Amino acid sequence: MPLDGYTTISTRTDAGVLTATLTNPPVNVLSATMMRELHELLTKVGADPAIKVIVFESGDPEFFLAHVDMRILDEKTTFEALVASAPAGLNVFQAVGELIRHQPQVTIVKLAGIARGGGAEFVAAADLSFAALETARIGQIEALMGIIPGGGGTQYLRERIGRSRALEAILSGDSVDAATAAQYGWVNRAIPAKELDQYVARLASDIAGLADGVVAAVKRALPPADHSAALVVEDEVGMALLNPTAFQLMGDALGAGAQTPAGERDLEAVMRSVRHEPADSTRDSRESGRIMEKGA
Repeated sequence: MPLDGYTTISTRTDAGVLTATLTNPPVNVLSATMMRELHELLTKVGADPAIKVIVFESGDPEFFLAHVDMRILDEKTTFEALVASAPAGLNVFQAVGELIRHQPQVTIVKLAGIARGGGAEFVAAADLSFAALETARIGQIEALMGIIPGGGGTQYLRERIGRSRALEAILSGDSVDAATAAQYGWVNRAIPAKELDQYVARLASDIAGLADGVVAAVKRALPPADHSAALVVEDEVGMALLNPTAFQLMGDALGAGAQTPAGERDLEAVMRSVRHEPADSTRDSRESGRIMEKGA
């Protein structure tokens, strides 16, 4: 089964463990192309019983997935194809998380750097996640962009860390360090950075080496929670926030350094520096909003 030819994902397979390395310079944003390639890869792998575990890692030690690409609508053709192919009741971003959550293999995120927004949703969608104690951070920054988590983040967070902490994480827009994320249950545990690779490799190998049928049986006995009704609400209220103010905030953030390594190291500060700027009412976001709606 060929698993090559992707531009944002490279893979290697060893004894039932597939390692998928996500690479989209300069800061590993979750682009339309990466979403399309993730869908293709996970669909192929999901049909391969020889693969028992999927490990997701980043090709950039600083950024696992910075967030969804603020310029995602520049890939209009790819994005519209994703919209058209999204399952009923899901937007394109939720479709990524739900694909990960329902993967027959055990999915593991190795979080060495920063994951915000859609990157944090990706982490929360995986079965297991392990973060580098000294360098990993995770956060839902969307509120500072004038929107809310729209890729399942509201539901994944509530399931993982509880409603009160989910409200704190979403409304503050702050990222937290690995120790705090582990304390909250956002990740399984925080591990010293020098030990992270070895720990995840050992765990993945051990799981893949279990007797035939064990992984499938455990995943069947512990199915992912059904968030379908709540995801429809998440999409509806999120779409209502796609207005000129939100698009201006993201545009101003790009001008202030977002999606560059320097700006992404403290993106919260970048967003707070632009969030009180008055909206340009002459900007018409209706076209952008329409193509992001399901079935546009």
